[in-house]
Amino acid sequence: MVTRLSASDAGFFHLENSSTPMYVGSLSILRRPRNGLSYETLLATVEQRLPQIPRYRQKIREVTLGLARPVWVDDPDFDITYHIRRSALPSPGSDGQLHELIARLGSRSLDKSRPLWEMYLIEGLAKGRLALYTKSHQALVNGMTALEIGHVIADRTQKPPDFGEDIWIPAREPSDRSLLFGAVGEWMTRPAEQLSELRSAVTGVLTNAGQLADVGRRFVDVARTAARGTAPNSPLNTTVSRNRRLTVASGSLEDYRLVRARYDCDVNDVVLAVVAGALRNWLLSRGEPVTATTTMRAMAPMSVYPDAELDSTGPGQAISQVSPFLVDLPVGEGNAVVRLSQIAHATESHPTAASLVDARTIVTLSGFAPPTLHAMGIRVATDFSARQFNLLITNVPGAQKQMYVAGTKLLETYSVPPLLHNQVLAIGVTSYNGMLYFGIHADRDAMSDVEVLPSLLGEALDELLEAAR
Repeated sequence: MVTRLSASDAGFFHLENSSTPMYVGSLSILRRPRNGLSYETLLATVEQRLPQIPRYRQKIREVTLGLARPVWVDDPDFDITYHIRRSALPSPGSDGQLHELIARLGSRSLDKSRPLWEMYLIEGLAKGRLALYTKSHQALVNGMTALEIGHVIADRTQKPPDFGEDIWIPAREPSDRSLLFGAVGEWMTRPAEQLSELRSAVTGVLTNAGQLADVGRRFVDVARTAARGTAPNSPLNTTVSRNRRLTVASGSLEDYRLVRARYDCDVNDVVLAVVAGALRNWLLSRGEPVTATTTMRAMAPMSVYPDAELDSTGPGQAISQVSPFLVDLPVGEGNAVVRLSQIAHATESHPTAASLVDARTIVTLSGFAPPTLHAMGIRVATDFSARQFNLLITNVPGAQKQMYVAGTKLLETYSVPPLLHNQVLAIGVTSYNGMLYFGIHADRDAMSDVEVLPSLLGEALDELLEAAR
């Protein structure tokens, strides 16, 4: 089946470069079963779920002379063993070695001649664990007609459901000539629409706004947010290299809830306040000038439900809308409680705050939604110029019960968000099974000290806990 890419999908496909590959990454830590998790079992598990995410067996074909947006076509040479790969860590299999491997894998762009995703089964991790790392191109996941692969391979029970045999026959791949005739036909039947789309695409390139949304999509939110102007100067905004660093942090969700209850705010407010406190101490550790009015602006997309979608739980449904939200993190404020108060006030005034998705609601969704929600948050962020904010923070809720992948316990889950243009740090936060997991992705050259952030996050949380008690 031939389907033309949407304007935003085409933007993701064309505007990435070797320094800023546009994919959403996910790192899962699994408990290795007694008999191990074989590569063949993982292949079979993913292959059974591919009918729920048909785009993962499609590739992108461009149209001659760029007369129309590219199209999705079935890949007649689809080989699942190309996309699912096996790796192993050398002894002792430390977390640091794992993060170094993920950083290297994450710095590579996906092969655009094939379906735009990869998955790595990583063995040899200490303490009887395995890791699963996935990369899915942003053009592949829109949260409505296409979910992220991690959404569909996680189960709520240890025994995976029976999906039956999958018999897939790829459609015949169109020729360059037929794609060209199709584009010409669209120009002849809908010239005004095609010209409008071309004008939008050109505008996106010229303004560096990145992947302009379809006409009318989130227009009010975009206009309101764009009015904030450019972000403050920050060491987080400089040239992005091709190399990456990854580090992670975790904390008890109950600790964040304790602070939330004490100060009558939202868990998301506490997360942002903790990040603000960590960034404040990171700036001070670098000898950067910090005054009482110093701020860093974060794009922190908020997940919200459209009312009509509350009862929809089938695969491929619009699980949520994600609203853009720019928040100035008061990194110059020395008092942790005042930082939280300022952030909570800003969040409360956001027009969609009343319909936020929380961890109690998300468990009613089919599958494991965080990978898809992170991808949608990244989409929202790229509707804006990177000059409007200093860093991206995606924070999404996940199931608060044990999940399984191929019958194997999912212990931890981390988002690995992409770095945007001239932004050397991105943070993805996921709540799962009573914990919060921070994936901290950074440029290797500009953030050589990124390893200090996990301890600084812990210190910032301790400040709030001490005050709350």
